[in-house]
Amino acid sequence: MHLLVMLLCVAVATDEALYKAEPVPVEGFTAGVEGPAFDCAGNLFAVAYRKPENIARISPEGTAEVFVTLPNGSCGNGIVFDSAGKMYVADYKNHNILRIDPASKAISVFAHDDRMHQPNDLAISADGTIFASDPDWDHNRGQVWRASPDGKLELFAADLGTANGIEVSPDGKTLYVNETVQRRIVKFDLTANRPQPSLFKSFSDFGLDGMRCDVKGNLYVARFGKGTVAKLSPGGEMLQEIKVLGAKPSNVCLGGPDGRTAIVTEMENKRLVTFRVDEPGQAWARCRRP
Repeated sequence: MHLLVMLLCVAVATDEALYKAEPVPVEGFTAGVEGPAFDCAGNLFAVAYRKPENIARISPEGTAEVFVTLPNGSCGNGIVFDSAGKMYVADYKNHNILRIDPASKAISVFAHDDRMHQPNDLAISADGTIFASDPDWDHNRGQVWRASPDGKLELFAADLGTANGIEVSPDGKTLYVNETVQRRIVKFDLTANRPQPSLFKSFSDFGLDGMRCDVKGNLYVARFGKGTVAKLSPGGEMLQEIKVLGAKPSNVCLGGPDGRTAIVTEMENKRLVTFRVDEPGQAWARCRRP
């Protein structure tokens, strides 16, 4: 049976092996493979399929195709979906957050600011607020932008390290941002009037990239250069570290029929890697709310 079908479509025994990585048998990604995300129908999306400007759609049955080709030299990175099913893509070449209608495949600029360095990854709150990490790699620094559901963009946090992976906690109260060069994750209290960063977790080696939460608030973090995905508790405790069959995991998402399939984009081997987890992803849970 096709591995992706087996992982995404069939019931899994209660004694299944968790956190054991396997390659997804879909070929054609370039070294820029990033931004995995499931929609509510169970389709998987990732950027840099065949060409840097393409976004792939992989059906629950495992069939891969070019979903859209971004125009005007745009290149995608992080992807999120809102409650209405609209796709949002960080366009690092043209300093945009793009919006794509999955039905018509119409692509529009949702938010833009010339002060953006390189929009990298996205996180979305339950109310549709989008946060975008924005690293300045040349100077080892970065910032974070916040876009309201109607596309109004504001600078949320300046003077950070190389802001890269970003995620909102399931209760909507905490924003996590990791700083790749500085090897740390900071958090912001979103209930505060003027949220300020505080240290959540620091690492002694290797880089950090994309992050996603499960429904319990555990944070999955791609460890770029180390070849692992770290699972951290809401208190910052290391719970698991999963080897992902390549040194350069760039991002991670959680989804599938029961929400418990992790997909990792891995740049060294230009492919997707998957493993099973114990709790569903928060994006999956949002799809099932009335």
